[in-house]
Amino acid sequence: MIFLETKEVVKQYSGHLALDKVSVQIPEQKVFGLLGPNGAGKTTLIRIITRITAPDYGEVLFKNRPLAYEDIFKIGYLPEERGLYKKMKVGEQAVYLARLKGLTASEAKERLKKWFEKFDILSWWDKKLEELSKGMQQKVQFIITVIHEPELLIFDEPFSGFDPINTELLKNEILQLKEQGKTIIFSTHNMASVEEICDEIALIDKSKVVLSGDVNQIRDDHKQHIFKIRTENENLIANEALCEILSQGEDSRNYLFRIKKNVDISNSEFLSNLLKNNEIVSFEEEIPSMNDIFIQTVNKTQVNK
Repeated sequence: MIFLETKEVVKQYSGHLALDKVSVQIPEQKVFGLLGPNGAGKTTLIRIITRITAPDYGEVLFKNRPLAYEDIFKIGYLPEERGLYKKMKVGEQAVYLARLKGLTASEAKERLKKWFEKFDILSWWDKKLEELSKGMQQKVQFIITVIHEPELLIFDEPFSGFDPINTELLKNEILQLKEQGKTIIFSTHNMASVEEICDEIALIDKSKVVLSGDVNQIRDDHKQHIFKIRTENENLIANEALCEILSQGEDSRNYLFRIKKNVDISNSEFLSNLLKNNEIVSFEEEIPSMNDIFIQTVNKTQVNK
């Protein structure tokens, strides 16, 4: 089921076209990656989804109906630019912001105490925000984003300021939220995180969607039919009609070859042919990373411009 959809959304600021007929479909209970270089239009689209601003043309559908004002209470938004009050105490501020999202004071305190205990930060309750590191502040902001248990969560660069341990902690929390039935929009420049947690993505560049779909399918579609092969043979014996050796080397135990296969033969047929004359130790196809695909797609868009 499509949980949220934008249709032909256009937004222009003082002669600058920020979004040009942007259409995305965000499936229910999935993590949807919203990707793109700086200035591509991602933040503008998020601001339209959260009703901070309105589109010039097009529409946003929430559960197959136009997004309404009351739907904002079903959304949790963690912006890239954090907006907490530096001089306020952490607990006091968290309760205040939770109440703005519709919780009573007692509900807010009960839920917040559970989250603070889960993140092992209960001792921060009476500290001022300015006393905390950037990573600590980020944890507080994350809790405030999810505290009202919204159906849709939007995380814009959620791992900014985190060390690897806390990045992993937050990553696991996002995946748990998905398991609990939440729909998540995840905007980041960290393509490794996209591969780990996103089900589908849309890549925006120059105000347009230039790539979208299932992450695994996109990576599969961008394969170059290149294989990494380890052998016990110093010289790989291969039919030149079937493949091209791109590079070769060796480590302490094996000889390493990087080979581009002819697209007209299957992987199994290719491997069978190699096994006839070589002692193969390992055979692995190179699947392009989302980082490689991101760079390739954006560069292609710039060339076409």
